[in-house]
Amino acid sequence: MAVSDLDLDFVSVGGTGLKSSELQFGTWRFGKQTEEGNVEIGEERAKELLTAYADAGGRYIDTADVYGGGASEEWIGDWLSDRDRERYTIASKIYWQIRENDPNSRGTNRKNVRDRIDALLERLGTDYVDVLYIHRWDDQTPTRELMKTLNRLVEDGKVHYLGASTLRPNAWKVAKANELARAEGWEPFSVLQPRYNLVDREIEGDYLEFARSEDLAVCPWSPLGQGFLTGKYTREDGLTGESRAAESSRFEDAYLTEENFDVHDELEAVADEVDATPAQTALAWLSHRDGVTAPIVGARTVEQLEENLGAATIDLTDEQVDRLTEAKGGPYSSL
Repeated sequence: MAVSDLDLDFVSVGGTGLKSSELQFGTWRFGKQTEEGNVEIGEERAKELLTAYADAGGRYIDTADVYGGGASEEWIGDWLSDRDRERYTIASKIYWQIRENDPNSRGTNRKNVRDRIDALLERLGTDYVDVLYIHRWDDQTPTRELMKTLNRLVEDGKVHYLGASTLRPNAWKVAKANELARAEGWEPFSVLQPRYNLVDREIEGDYLEFARSEDLAVCPWSPLGQGFLTGKYTREDGLTGESRAAESSRFEDAYLTEENFDVHDELEAVADEVDATPAQTALAWLSHRDGVTAPIVGARTVEQLEENLGAATIDLTDEQVDRLTEAKGGPYSSL
């Protein structure tokens, strides 16, 4: 199925009035330098991927001001210049240090946030971003300062909605920040962006329960476990260190385990039953999870993007979802 034959649906973004494509497009590889000094995805291919996503009905593009040193936002902005900006939802993130020997260019202090929002809007060539995430929680900045600053961005029309990324251990900090924001009449966080997939299940339990109770959107990154759930690794190659992934001991320790390969066995079995690839089936499982709004998918090529977006056409039965869920085990496997 070509991407032009797809027509992604829209889903509600938590308790907001915003709608998101059921699969969001992540651009973290745009302009990313490899250890060899190469660029994973250059400008031409980046724009091809954006066009393919749009041709499939995709309208939600996720980036960050540090992706490709700002190149991701620049390329998205250039691509958008020939299109109707209002038809697309653009999300970006701020936090990481951008200037050496300048501690104020890191975190979410008022000075940094105001500087960063203006710079990223210029790169994107737009007056506003639909969702602004804090990329990490900054313990050096008081919560009141953070929320008051972010609220002003909303009041100024530079940001529509607020999000928090990669904060699983700090969900309680988001809860306290939202409590403060509502008490002051400020804009609260509406969207969460954690890591979540069939083998990375750390958000199950309190985190997802918190998101559901507060009607917060959950848009997971790394839905394919850094490629582990695509089917390209095997017990034989992976565990003996012959795969490319084994070059990274962190990846090997985190993913190339007997427990995770047991999950992968069940994934392949269900994929065969629904005539889909393991990647499509893993993404479909996420979309069936209660509390998940829309996974963020990425791709290096249009062909990979076509495969990933094809997950939107996969319908799993309750029994198949349960089998995949229970394959990992753990205290929250039935959620």
